[in-house]
Amino acid sequence: MNTNASDIEWMENVTYDELSVGSSARLLRTVTLEDIQAFAAVSGDINPAHLNPEYADATMFHGVIAHGMLGAALISALFGTQFPGPGTIYLGQELKFTKPVRIGDTLTVLATVSEKDDEKKRVKMSCLVTNQKGETVLKGDANLMPPTQKVRVPKVNAPQIQLFDPEARFNDLLARAEGLEAVRCAVVHPCDEGSLSGAMDAASHGLIKPVLIGPEGRIRRVAEEAGISLEGAEIVSVEHSHAAAELAAAMAARREVEIVMKGSLHTDEMLKAILAQPALRSGRRLSHVFRFDVPLYPKPIIVTDAAINIQPTLAEKADIIQNAIEFARIMGNEQPKVAILSAVETVTPSIPSTIDAAALCKMADRGQIKGGLLDGPLAFDNAISMEAVRIKGIASDVAGQADILAVPNLESGNMVAKQLEYMAGASGSGLVLGARVPIALTSRADGPMARVASAVLALLAAHDQRKRQAENAWKHS
Repeated sequence: MNTNASDIEWMENVTYDELSVGSSARLLRTVTLEDIQAFAAVSGDINPAHLNPEYADATMFHGVIAHGMLGAALISALFGTQFPGPGTIYLGQELKFTKPVRIGDTLTVLATVSEKDDEKKRVKMSCLVTNQKGETVLKGDANLMPPTQKVRVPKVNAPQIQLFDPEARFNDLLARAEGLEAVRCAVVHPCDEGSLSGAMDAASHGLIKPVLIGPEGRIRRVAEEAGISLEGAEIVSVEHSHAAAELAAAMAARREVEIVMKGSLHTDEMLKAILAQPALRSGRRLSHVFRFDVPLYPKPIIVTDAAINIQPTLAEKADIIQNAIEFARIMGNEQPKVAILSAVETVTPSIPSTIDAAALCKMADRGQIKGGLLDGPLAFDNAISMEAVRIKGIASDVAGQADILAVPNLESGNMVAKQLEYMAGASGSGLVLGARVPIALTSRADGPMARVASAVLALLAAHDQRKRQAENAWKHS
C-alpha cells in the first residue's frame, strides 16, 4: 500500500549541542483503567492495590492507584520520543514518589535540563510529574546521553494491546444471579470429574441445589479420587445413564427440579428423555445457545444453533431464533439484534440459506417472530464488523453490531463456536431452550468456569420460568 508523504508523522530529536541548561519539554497523559491493566500485564505486577477495587478501598489510599513505575515510564516516553528524542541513551534515574496516581488523573511530565557535561556529552534532567490539581506525584533526576547527530524518522505506531479479563467477565455474569434463590437441579449421570466438579462448583456459588442422579458408588468414587466434596448434594442412585436421564426428566415434569444439567452421557440420550415427557414440551423446537464473551467484541454474543439441530427447516429456524431472542431478553437485552448468517449478504437463489434468511426477516415483519430486530442474509464479517459494513455500504440496524448470530446449520454453527473459543480466546457457556425446563449442556472440554457460567444461565432461565408460571396462574385465577 502506498502512503502519501503528507500523511506521515515524524519524530525529530534535539541534539546535545541544541540543548541548554533551563530548556525543557512536557508530555500530557490521562491515566485510564486500561493503562493500569496493560502495565500490570506487561510488567507482571498484579499487586491488588492496582487491580482489585475491594482490596484497594481498604488500603490507606482508599481506591485503586496506578503503579508508581507507570509514571516513570511516561518520563522515559518523553525522553525517547521528544526531548531529546530518538538516539537518546537513558543512563540512570533517581525517583521519589510523593502522591498516588488514580484513574482519571491527567499527568503533566516536565523534563528540564539542569546540567551539561561537555566533555562526556551528557546531561542531567530534572523530572517533575504533576496531576491536574498541580500536585507533585513524582520527581527526580535523570542522567542521559543525548544524540549528537540530528535525526528525523517516521513515527511508528505502537502495537495495539487488547485487554481481556475472562475472570472479570465471569464475575459480571455471576453478579446477574446475585440475590436469586438457588434451585434444585437434576445433574444427569455425573460420573466423570468434569461434570461432577462443575455441578458442585455451581452449588458452592449458591446457584443450584444439586440432585446427583446416577450410580451412587461410581459417583462417590469419582468424588473421592478427584477430591470433590459432595456436601449438600442429594444422590439418587440408578443403574445407568438411560435410567438417570429418564428419572431426571420425570422429576422435571413433576416440578421436583427446575433445572436439568448434563453429566457424562450423550446429549441425544438426555434430550430423548426430555422429549418423552409431554409436560416438558412447550410446542417449540428445542435449540441450543452459546453465549460468548469475545476479547475483540464489545459485548456478549449468542450463537445458535450449534449443538442440536443438524439441518433445520425454515420453521425450525424460526423457533431457534425465537428461543434465542427470549434468552437474550432474560439476559437484559430488550430488543436483541439478530444477524441471520450465510456466506454472502445478498439473496442468492443458488445458496438456500440466503432464501431462508430473507423469509425469516419477512416473518419477523409479520409478527411470526417477536421481540428482536432481524436482518439477513449477512456474512459473518458484516454481522460483527462496522468496518466491513462501511466498506460494503450495507444499510442495516443489525449489521456490524449483532447480539445473536443465527447460523444456517449445525456444522457451520459448531465451527463458528469452536473458532471463537479456540482461535479468538472467547469464554463461553451454553443452554438448551424450548422445553419447560432449562437444560445446562456442557462439553467434556469445558473448564470449571464455563460449567458454572452455564449454571448461571440456567438459573436465570429458571427464575424467568417461575415468573411466567406465576403470571399465568394469576391470569387464570
